[in-house]
Amino acid sequence: MDTATSRMDTATSHETGRISYREAVLADVPALVPLVESAYRGDASRGGWTTEADILQGQRTDPDGVAAVITAEDSRLLVVERGGEIVACCQLEHRGKAAYFGMFAVRPELQGAGLGKQIIAEAERRVRELWGAGEMHMTVISVREELIAWYERRGYRRTGRMSPFPYGDERFGVPQRDDLEFELLVKPLS
Repeated sequence: MDTATSRMDTATSHETGRISYREAVLADVPALVPLVESAYRGDASRGGWTTEADILQGQRTDPDGVAAVITAEDSRLLVVERGGEIVACCQLEHRGKAAYFGMFAVRPELQGAGLGKQIIAEAERRVRELWGAGEMHMTVISVREELIAWYERRGYRRTGRMSPFPYGDERFGVPQRDDLEFELLVKPLS
């Protein structure tokens, strides 16, 4: 039995209002790739506020990348559904005493209505419960000031610790500027 199948058998949904949460399975990949793409790249992403379309073109992820997150041992891809339809997702990865939060995508037309706040709170709850994580880490492109400010309002702090953007690797997009780097944001989970 593969990892994705065993997760499907043990996955549970946690109801919060009109949305539900569950762990992604490989059968979700065809729905998750366009969701992530629509939240960040291309004209569709301009319907929300999280677009990266002005700083990056090309893809944000691909089926292999999403499948790798789903099947990795210390990783979960949390799917958010409303009315049985996938509306958001986020990656949770166990990294020692911390957890990593990434691949966060909410459908552009649903952004700005509070769904993201609910999802990040649920993600934080899950990593404390699942792994006993004492901190949540994430990386954000440092020029994304509005997005960083949103995370700061959720309790994340800038660390000033930067890592390079993978210029030349089109799996991560085609940069439209030469000053892109990732900044580590951290939140204590107590």
